[in-house]
Amino acid sequence: MSAVVSEEAGRNDGTVMALVASAHYSSHLLQLAFAPLFPILHAEFGVGYTELGLLMTLFYATSGFGQAAAGVLVDRYGAHRLLVAGITTLSLAVALAGFVTSYWMFLPLAVVAGLGNSVFHPADLSILSHRVSERRLGRAFAVHGISGQLGFATAPAAMTLMAGLGSWRMALVIVGIFGLAVAAIVNWNRAFLVYDTRRVAASHAGAVRRSTRYLEIVGSPVVLLAFAYFALTAFGGTGIQTFAIAALTSGFGLALSVATLGLTMYLIGNSFGLVLGGFLAERTQNHHRVAMGGMIVASAMVLVVVGLASFPPIVVPVLIAAGVANGMTAPSRDILIRRAASGVGMGSVFGFVYSGFDLGSSTAPLIFGALIDNQAPHAVFLVVALAFALAAPTVMQVRRRAVRPASAVAGE
Repeated sequence: MSAVVSEEAGRNDGTVMALVASAHYSSHLLQLAFAPLFPILHAEFGVGYTELGLLMTLFYATSGFGQAAAGVLVDRYGAHRLLVAGITTLSLAVALAGFVTSYWMFLPLAVVAGLGNSVFHPADLSILSHRVSERRLGRAFAVHGISGQLGFATAPAAMTLMAGLGSWRMALVIVGIFGLAVAAIVNWNRAFLVYDTRRVAASHAGAVRRSTRYLEIVGSPVVLLAFAYFALTAFGGTGIQTFAIAALTSGFGLALSVATLGLTMYLIGNSFGLVLGGFLAERTQNHHRVAMGGMIVASAMVLVVVGLASFPPIVVPVLIAAGVANGMTAPSRDILIRRAASGVGMGSVFGFVYSGFDLGSSTAPLIFGALIDNQAPHAVFLVVALAFALAAPTVMQVRRRAVRPASAVAGE
């Protein structure tokens, strides 16, 4: 009987992972639907890249602020409802962008798309935390991360190809329809994603109801430190993804093909690191050491790029190593936050800390762009290395602290 139960649980775990991964993939694909089209939109509407960049700033800023609120709604109304609503909203906004007649019409759609995007991390991670077996959580978080990376990786090629074969309008409509199809599939299989929010609240001894007003949760040291970790790692990661090619070509004289290969291999290494980190997270209790060590190694590898990037053969393997080290931290990081948030609204915690990701992502392009414009390409890698290094000690503090319900503190 136990073997049958275990087999059934394994099938359910796999279905939950697949549904959440498909939603996360679509969110990252839709996130990057606009950026590959910027050269076309620049010519089509006669606007500069600063104006086009404003679309992404609005998107990530709205997503960041929205994630905190989405986390509260996840705890109150259920993650599966927010997840379907988020995919639908984001997909509709992208599809409607294919019908705009002026640049200014993009701006409100970017805001609406950001609101739709805001639900994914609190909803995804709450579902995985409640619906996947404890012993498979490491690989569940890894699959979640890999699906997002694949969405980022396929978006530029898919959007460029569709725009070339048809038009940029057709590309946006098609990718929006794809997102709506994913929303329909997730909604059809929502039974695999539902968990009893009332039972969860009761199992927490009333902590969510009695104690932890939202500001108390997000003001706790562990949540603020986790927020800082996400902001720093997203800041550094966005710096590499956005400006590594420009820095390597202008600052170190590398050929565009070598610089592009280096970034591509960094992203592939990141995905491989997520796989490795997922299995490692299931086989260790020292998740803080995995996350902290990975960030230190990633920081060191980025510094190596500064010292040796003028020697082209070293760039690709060093960036691969940096990507692997960075990627392997993610599953252990998510388990640490889940563990620290035990006893309070998990959606609220995940929603707030992941808004740090959007903060780092939205501010990085401005700062790194200024470094490139001021002929300081070497500083791009120095600042990335510094951000990764500063993120490392926050992991140790997350491991040592926990969100304390007020009722528990009062009882001491």
